[in-house]
Amino acid sequence: MIDGEIIVDAHVHVPRLSTLKPAWMEWAREFSRGHPWRSAYDDDGNPVPEKLDALLEAEGVDRALLFCEYSPRATGIQPIEDNLPLVKFNPTRFRLVGCVNPHLHHPLAAEVERQLDLGAVALKIHPVHGGFSPADKEMYQAYQVCAERGVPVILHSGVSSFPGARASFGNPELMADVVEDFPDVQFVFAHGGRGWWYDVAAFLALAKDNVWLDLAGLPPKKLPEYYARFDFTRLAGKFLFGTDWPGVPGANRNVRALAKLGLPAEVLTGILSGNAAKLFPGLDV
Repeated sequence: MIDGEIIVDAHVHVPRLSTLKPAWMEWAREFSRGHPWRSAYDDDGNPVPEKLDALLEAEGVDRALLFCEYSPRATGIQPIEDNLPLVKFNPTRFRLVGCVNPHLHHPLAAEVERQLDLGAVALKIHPVHGGFSPADKEMYQAYQVCAERGVPVILHSGVSSFPGARASFGNPELMADVVEDFPDVQFVFAHGGRGWWYDVAAFLALAKDNVWLDLAGLPPKKLPEYYARFDFTRLAGKFLFGTDWPGVPGANRNVRALAKLGLPAEVLTGILSGNAAKLFPGLDV
């Protein structure tokens, strides 16, 4: 909690470092800007549950959604099972987010069901790192499971600097038909269309009740600039707070930077926790 606000960080990566490609470590070092994220790991590069829990507690994070990833061409494979010890240590603070890649998982529906049965509160897809279109009809079976189970879909929207990434699959416009075809699924566009597609992501978020934007990796002070063509207060009603930890100088700094944007109190509360509480089952905030 920060200044009386409950904080849900809806975008957190805590991989075993041995599973990663070198570019990920370079990214974390550059964008953490001195944040002591490495203190949450042991000497072998494995996250230590009690250390991570204490670090996020000190940062004011009440809930953290833990991402896994299956992107061998870009960052490597960080299976969902690696996050189970963190959730076991503190099931109140930590929640699982599943992930599938159609190049690795078949049939997709069965793998989504398996990961949801492990306790995942959402499904993340990473078309940019995975090298696939989020609108491919094969993905529809994954979205259908989410519709039936009442869980949201988070997808990377925007560019990525990692070698092997395919930026064209990050265009939010690819999701225009998908969000129509699955009106009962809430879609969270991670990174808010970062790079070339802020306008597309914002338009869809305002036009569709089932589209939201997470702020992971976006400097809060630049948000009014990124979305300058829109009613910023209205658009902020569709934001979810996320950091892309550890590629951030800490959740606390970003929360305080958001608070300086002058948004109405109820909108800020929605960003920091309220919207996440609506979307992700069982957060209890």
